[in-house]
Amino acid sequence: MKILFTGASSFTGFWFVQTLARDGHEIFCPLTGSPDRYEGLRKERLERLKPLCHLIPRAPFGSENFLKLAAEKFDLLCHHAAEVTNYKSPDFDPLRALEQNTLHLRAVLDALRCPVVLTGSVFENDEGAGEEPRRAFSPYGLSKGLTFQVFRFYCGQAQLPLGKFVIANPFGPWEEPRFTAYLMQRWKSGQTAEVRTPDYIRDNIPVDLLAAAYARFARTVAGATEPLLKSAPSGYIGTQGEFAGRVANEVRMRTGWACELKLGPQTDFSEPLRRVNTDPARRMISDWNETASWDAFVAFYTSPS
Repeated sequence: MKILFTGASSFTGFWFVQTLARDGHEIFCPLTGSPDRYEGLRKERLERLKPLCHLIPRAPFGSENFLKLAAEKFDLLCHHAAEVTNYKSPDFDPLRALEQNTLHLRAVLDALRCPVVLTGSVFENDEGAGEEPRRAFSPYGLSKGLTFQVFRFYCGQAQLPLGKFVIANPFGPWEEPRFTAYLMQRWKSGQTAEVRTPDYIRDNIPVDLLAAAYARFARTVAGATEPLLKSAPSGYIGTQGEFAGRVANEVRMRTGWACELKLGPQTDFSEPLRRVNTDPARRMISDWNETASWDAFVAFYTSPS
């Protein structure tokens, strides 16, 4: 397939593009700016993607350059990009994010005339399984839910299949400096890692397994006749304390590090206690190698920089 993919410089986008390209698809990745303006992890990811796809500079979603690219005809649009600046802040503007995420959407769909895969989040309103009502975790989660509703409306009007791929908590090589990165940094320096929210029940999924599920879903959506499809792959479901213990065990057996943990007690319950995806990913991807996945995770953090 010839695929137009937004958001390639992100952690999950990087993995999705790699997996799609290795499956034999031709991937075109529009970027918001010039590749030489990216820094840190995003720059490193793009460098690794260069041999695998076509990187198109200065073509953010809905822009004039993006519309020119869309006119070249594609078999599938994978809209993975989203406004994420200060996404954890309560001051994040969901309506501004919605505007950027859906800029000139009708014109984009008119130009492409192909099925769409839109990335969603388990932290949106009405996604996953957990406490009712399943409210958005944050203004960012709200923006993702609103983005889906706009895509659903306009894809319906254009009679184009829409697939929603819902992401929980991915982890793995080339990840952002979040939970598992924090654990590894503490243990690598011989320090104890503290888990301040050990009671939250979450869904942590290895990113290579998630990417395999995404590629499988993309193929399904590309050949779909029904108007709306959804995939919500789940990984390791349990408390954050249990997941930290799992990571500690996997890392300890491969490195000999102490991997000491300090759990809670949890005092912050500002987020829903439980929110997880509902489609076990290992049932989708029968050939996924769990041992190799953990090997790669540990190797990423133990290899020389």
